[in-house]
Amino acid sequence: MADPRGFLNTPQREAQPSRPVPVRIMDWKEVHTAQDDTVLRRQAGRCMDCGIPFCHQGCPLGNLIPEWNDLTRRGNYRQAIERLHATNNFPEFTGRLCPAPCETACVLSISQPAVTIKQVEVSIIDRAFDNGLVTVHEPEWLSGKTVAVIGSGPAGLAAAQQLSRAGHTVIVYERDDAVGGLLRYGIPEFKMEKSVIDRRLVQLRGEGIRFRTGVAIGAEGHLSLEDLRSRFDAVVLATGSTVPRDIGAENAKSEGVYPAMEYLVPANRESLGAERGIDAEGKHVVIVGGGDTGADCYGTAIRQGAASVTQLDIRLQPTDERPGHQPWPTYPLIHRVGDSHEEGGERVFGVNTLEVLTNDDGSTRALKIVEGERIDGRFDAYAGTEREIPADLVLIALGFTGPDSVVDPAGLLPRTKRGNFEREDDYAVPGEEGLFVAGDAGRGQSLIVWAIAEGRAAAATVDAYLTGASILPVPVKASDNPITV
Repeated sequence: MADPRGFLNTPQREAQPSRPVPVRIMDWKEVHTAQDDTVLRRQAGRCMDCGIPFCHQGCPLGNLIPEWNDLTRRGNYRQAIERLHATNNFPEFTGRLCPAPCETACVLSISQPAVTIKQVEVSIIDRAFDNGLVTVHEPEWLSGKTVAVIGSGPAGLAAAQQLSRAGHTVIVYERDDAVGGLLRYGIPEFKMEKSVIDRRLVQLRGEGIRFRTGVAIGAEGHLSLEDLRSRFDAVVLATGSTVPRDIGAENAKSEGVYPAMEYLVPANRESLGAERGIDAEGKHVVIVGGGDTGADCYGTAIRQGAASVTQLDIRLQPTDERPGHQPWPTYPLIHRVGDSHEEGGERVFGVNTLEVLTNDDGSTRALKIVEGERIDGRFDAYAGTEREIPADLVLIALGFTGPDSVVDPAGLLPRTKRGNFEREDDYAVPGEEGLFVAGDAGRGQSLIVWAIAEGRAAAATVDAYLTGASILPVPVKASDNPITV
C-alpha cells in the first residue's frame, strides 16, 4: 500500500514546475517542465490508498490512481505505466490537457490540498517513453474484419487502438493534413507540443493501424460515408463537435471577428514553422468566453505580441473555495488561474456582449458590453453599466454546438435536439447497421478524458458486433452513463 503517513509527513502540495513567464512567452514550447524525481515520489506518497478511492468517481476512465501512485512512490515506473495503460490509452494527453476531476474528488482534498494526480500521471508516461517502455502490442490473431474510423482525435484514436488490438484491420480517416484532430491544430504548442502526438503514432502504426490524411469523408471529390459503409464491416464516427456557437450580438459578422478555431489553427501551424495567419500583434484582443479555448486564445495572442488581451466571462467571478451547493466529491466551479492568465492581460467577469462597434471602413474598433448575472439561465443586465472596450480583434470562444455536416451532407443521419449525432446506449446509430458514434460527435463538447473513455467503450461494442462477444475493457462510467443529450 502507499505510505500510511505520507499525507501527514508531506501536507503541502508541490505543483509541476513551470518556465518563468518572461521566458516562455518568447516561444511556443510547453509551459511546464519535468518534476524532480524526489519531489514526485514524495507527492505520490501523499495518496492515502483509500478504502473507497473517490478519485475513481471523478475519472471517466476509472484510472487505477492509488495503484500507480504507490508504484511511483516506490520508483517502480515499469509497473506504474502498465497500470496506467490498463485504463488509459493516452495518458500523455490527459496528463497535460485534462482539468483533473479526479483531484477534486480526492479524499485528501477534504482537509488538505489534493494529491497531484495529474502531475504523477504525466510523469509516469513521459518517463515510460524516455525509457522505451511504450511498446507495440500486436493482436494474438486477426479477425478478418475491417473497421473505418472517421476522425483522428482522442476518441477516434482510442477506438482505433482498441479495435486493432482485438484483431481487426483499422483505417483512420482524417480530413486535415496530419493525424491528431483537435489535439494537432486546436491545442496550442505551449500546452502540448506536437512531438507528444508523433511519438504515440509510432506505436499506433506499429500495431497495424493505417492512417489516411487529407481525406474529408463526405466532401465533394472525396469518399462518401456510404462508400465506407459498403467497403468496411463497421464504421465509427468520431468527428468531434466543430460548429462554433454564435456570439448573439449586433454586427457579429464584422471584419475582425472570428471563431476561436479560425485563429488557433493557423497559429498552431505558425508555431510549427508556417506563416502567420490571423495576426494579433499590436492589436487590442478581446476574447468572448471564459473557458479553456478562450484561455488558449489568450496565451496565443500574448505570444504574438498583442497590445492588450482581455477575456470576457458571462459568469460572475467564482469564489476561491468550493461552494456549498457543489460539495465534495463533485467538480466545483471555483476561481481558477490558468497558465496563460499568469502571463498578463485581464479577465472580466459578469459581462455580456451587446454589440460589435466598427470604424467607417467596417473594421472592428470596440465591443459594447454590459454587466449583470445569469439567473435561471438568462442574463440579467444591471442598469447603467453599459460601456465600450477597445477591440481590434475579437475571438469567439463560446464552445461548439455539434459536428458539422461534411460527413453527412444530405442530412440523412438522425440528430439530437442539441445537434449531435443520435445514438443508442451502445453507441450504435439507430436504424443504421454497422454505424457507431463516439466522442464529442455524439456526446457533445466535453473533456478529452471522456473522449478517450467513449472511444474505448465504443470499440468494445463494435468488437461485439463484429464477433458476437468482446473481451475489450469498458470504462465503468462510460458504460453506466455513456450519453449526454
